[in-house]
Amino acid sequence: MPSHRERRVLPYSSKQMFDLVMDIEKYPEFLPWCISSRVHTRTEELVDADVTVGYQMLREKFRSKVYTNRPDKITIDYTTGPLKNLENKWVFKDLENGKCQIDFYVSFEMKSFILSGIANKLFDKVFKRMMYAFENRAEKVYG
Repeated sequence: MPSHRERRVLPYSSKQMFDLVMDIEKYPEFLPWCISSRVHTRTEELVDADVTVGYQMLREKFRSKVYTNRPDKITIDYTTGPLKNLENKWVFKDLENGKCQIDFYVSFEMKSFILSGIANKLFDKVFKRMMYAFENRAEKVYG
């Protein structure tokens, strides 16, 4: 199963970055390949949401339960879609001078052999680009 891990230090607080990642409804505005997003339910500790991603002729909808421990951690529990399994976590840690360390981890396996082959080729590129999209969004929102 391919996996990707990144650690970044950004000039924003954990709370700011947590809020940015949890603003799921805004994903289509800035996240590459995100066509739509829909939050079904939202509580303090749990969000049930769909995200539809697309690339050229491919479109897939993912449904997940997003567990939160504000402002420190987000854990995504995949429920339905084209994956066999998914592990996805965001961990935020405040540092000195208003900075935040972000640890991002994702690992997944596709159900479809064909989609798996495509995903494996693009995996690192996709998630690096996704992290840059969140960084750029933070700069736009928080300055």
